[in-house]
Amino acid sequence: MKIGVNVPNFGPGTDPGVLRSWAQTVEGLGFDLLMISDHIAITPDVAERYPAPFYEPFTTLSWLAGLTTRIQLGTTVLIAPYRHPLLTARMAANLNELSGGRLVLGVGVGWARQEFAALDIPFSQRGQLTDGHLRDIRAAWKDTASYGDRRIPVWVGGNSDAGLRRAVRLGDAWHPLRPTVPWLRKAAGRLQTYADEQHLPVPALAPRIALRLTKEPVDGAGRLAGEGTIDQIMDDLDQLRLLGAKSVVLDTYPGNPHATCHPQAAWQALATVAAHLLPPNTPPRTTMEQS
Repeated sequence: MKIGVNVPNFGPGTDPGVLRSWAQTVEGLGFDLLMISDHIAITPDVAERYPAPFYEPFTTLSWLAGLTTRIQLGTTVLIAPYRHPLLTARMAANLNELSGGRLVLGVGVGWARQEFAALDIPFSQRGQLTDGHLRDIRAAWKDTASYGDRRIPVWVGGNSDAGLRRAVRLGDAWHPLRPTVPWLRKAAGRLQTYADEQHLPVPALAPRIALRLTKEPVDGAGRLAGEGTIDQIMDDLDQLRLLGAKSVVLDTYPGNPHATCHPQAAWQALATVAAHLLPPNTPPRTTMEQS
């Protein structure tokens, strides 16, 4: 099972130097995947959660591709309706080719009504638009002479039943965000049911989970996967592995934009997880950057 990290590409503490340090830290600790988010118009509803500066994902990942060598790069999630599907197909294919086949394209329908309005895109049609865009992107990629022949995995985000069905129809993986383990266990059963109903393969499971490391155990039915002591977190990863997860993305962002000014706490939490993922007596691949 591959373990990735969701890197904040937004907020008051984020700039090119911090993004470079994030990439070097995540790759240096031995993680498999680095993913970032997507917004275009930082309208008030977006800014409340993910304030400016906000670094556009294709631009940022292209730059990070040149600063890294091994780690996969991806979006969690690209908001499909925001760009013409042929533009998305072209940018994704070019980034995949330039990075040596390291792109994972995570997509979703979006949630920010004001941002949709600013982009003159009908919010009520976002699901239908996403379905059509994904079909058009896949159709474009069949022209390998124009788009290249390196396969790009498509992860479909969304925790709703519509998201599960979309993942079955159009995705290589289902990419739920910040679930609890019991909820995910039940949802994986529904995913199987929807695949059986449509006579289609079950997409791979690739959740993005919280990473909030605590000294004392976190109890309660609402505990998110990835919250708690290191033992709880490692047990969560084991449970996800047993559910068949092929990839898990760790999300260190606590929801407070000012946390982006102090990434060292997130790096330390990631270093703790990485140390427990390595086999016994195996030295770390590199030393985490210190501020």
